[in-house]
Amino acid sequence: MHCASCQLARISISRTISPTQRPRPAIEEAEPVPPMRIQNFPIVFLVSSFLALWFSTRAGVFIGRRMRPLSEEAREDYNIVLTSTLTLLGLIIGFSFSMAISRYDQRKNYEEEETNAIGTEYVRAELLPAADAAALKELLRKYVAQRALFYTTRDEQELLRINAYTSQLQEQMWSAVRNAAAAKPSPTTSLAASGMNDVLNSQGYTQAAWLNRIPTEAWVLMIAIAICSNFLVGYGARQTGTGLLIVLPFVLAIAFFLVSDIDSPRRGGSRVGPQNLVSLSRSLQVNKY
Repeated sequence: MHCASCQLARISISRTISPTQRPRPAIEEAEPVPPMRIQNFPIVFLVSSFLALWFSTRAGVFIGRRMRPLSEEAREDYNIVLTSTLTLLGLIIGFSFSMAISRYDQRKNYEEEETNAIGTEYVRAELLPAADAAALKELLRKYVAQRALFYTTRDEQELLRINAYTSQLQEQMWSAVRNAAAAKPSPTTSLAASGMNDVLNSQGYTQAAWLNRIPTEAWVLMIAIAICSNFLVGYGARQTGTGLLIVLPFVLAIAFFLVSDIDSPRRGGSRVGPQNLVSLSRSLQVNKY
């Protein structure tokens, strides 16, 4: 007759290691090779957007010269249209910048959560039998090193290799915990299995956060309104020989650059670094207990 605590442990373990919660290969959840969209290359996007907006302004100047000058009544209507268009453009840029910042913070928070999950599971490995604990700790040391590389690499082929190796490590870690929990069900082994669940889930959340980008449709709308705004500025300009007409294209190009840079987790300059993962990896390598 088993005690009530052992029966409760078996129920908890069976839920933790159920087939629906088995780790899926990381290569299936991994970030795919990013499409060759221009916003994935912030510097190129900066130059190309500036040229496109500047040509839009010059096109407005060209057409404005070949039409009748705007009367005072028509200019009042023109000013209303220009002001409304620029206001709408400013709102869309502001919302897009806010979206990019929130996604950046999300990636940063998940890096911290993933580090905490791995560190906690490394400590909980002591709850397993000695042989299983040693094997799991070694796998976790390799795993945290691969997770740190995920944040730093820019090469697509290297990323695929990292994801494939991460998948193998996940299967091995889960097998180690599952076998130990199935061989000797107890509340302690159930706690270790639950911690491994957290490790695997945190990696999936991180992958999802890196795929969460500003939609292409939002970029198309923002660029279209920017082109219309610059065209209107050139069309209604009274003095076309001054250098002031270059100001708006330049400012908008800088804004597009910042949004695309923050929104590009792998190719942008404002990338989330694996500081916590690297620190944990060094700590685990130094303190192999």
